[in-house]
Order: sequence, then C-alpha cells, then structure tokens
Amino acid sequence: MTTYIGLLRAINLGPHNRVAMGALRDMCATIGLDEAKTLLASGNVVFQSRIGSCDKLEQALEAASTKHLGVTTDYFVRSAEEWKAIIKANPFTKEAKSDPGHLLLMCLRTAPTAAQVAALQAAIKGREIVKAKGKQAYFVYPDGVGRSKLTIQVIEKTLGTRGTARNWNTVLKLGELAQ
Repeated sequence: MTTYIGLLRAINLGPHNRVAMGALRDMCATIGLDEAKTLLASGNVVFQSRIGSCDKLEQALEAASTKHLGVTTDYFVRSAEEWKAIIKANPFTKEAKSDPGHLLLMCLRTAPTAAQVAALQAAIKGREIVKAKGKQAYFVYPDGVGRSKLTIQVIEKTLGTRGTARNWNTVLKLGELAQ
C-alpha cells in the first residue's frame, strides 16, 4: 500500500461546492481507498491505495465526487514520497521559516514550460515571487493573497493548466499526516 495526499480544488468556499470531510472520508472508503484522514475543511485528504498511479487516482476521485458527493471538482494527488520531495525542493526556505502563511505551494495538473513560468513572472504587478519545478509552483505573497492581483485565474491562464494551492503550514501538516 502506498500513502497519497489528495487536494480538492475550490470546495467549501462560500455556499458552493460544499463537502463535509466525513462524507469525503466515507467516499474514499466506498471506492476502496484505505485509512482516509482529512485535514481542515478545505479539501485535504491522506489515504492509502494499491493503485500505483496518481493520474488514475485523480480520475477515480473526480468521478466518485460527482457520483457520491454531488460535487464536480479537480483532485491533485501526490504520493507521500513525492510530497517529501516537494517540501525539500521549496526554493523559499527563508520565507518558509519566517512567514509560512504567505508562502503557497500550488499543485498543477501539468508541468508548465519555462516560457510559461517566465510569462507569469512578467505578469506580476506586485511584490509576489514565483518559481516552478515540475507540476508544482511555489509562490511568496509578502503582502498577502487577499488583495493581490496574482489570482488563480491569472496563474492558470498564464501557465495553461489548472491548479490548487495550500499555504506552507498546511503543506507541512499534510506531510506529517502522511507519515
């Protein structure tokens, strides 16, 4: 059995796409995933599976969410080993220690090209910083995310892929939960 971390995109934000974490855990059990644990109400689940492909798990979870939860959303799945490497690859170690709430990890559906990342860096209007590695992007929002012009819509359009982000505190907690 391999341990995985699954991130749901755009749930429990306002009145739309409401998902109870107990229902998410039950859904995971229904489709054969073991020992599902959730973290916070923002759509973070850690589970075990014999399925050895993150892509196949994403597809299975997306179909099950539509069927069992009545919510159609994207899932971003990484193995616990991949998650360790993602944490280790963080290019913003200073910010991770001094201001982890303003450091975000965004898991992406596909890896952006160097040209797409450069275009995103050029599109930044404020003090935000971005670096990407594989299917992950790391963002520093020194003035906070709330008023930033670097929105999910700008990021996804410029990188040409969908994603979901978590702050560094949540990234570390998920890593601990996956151990």
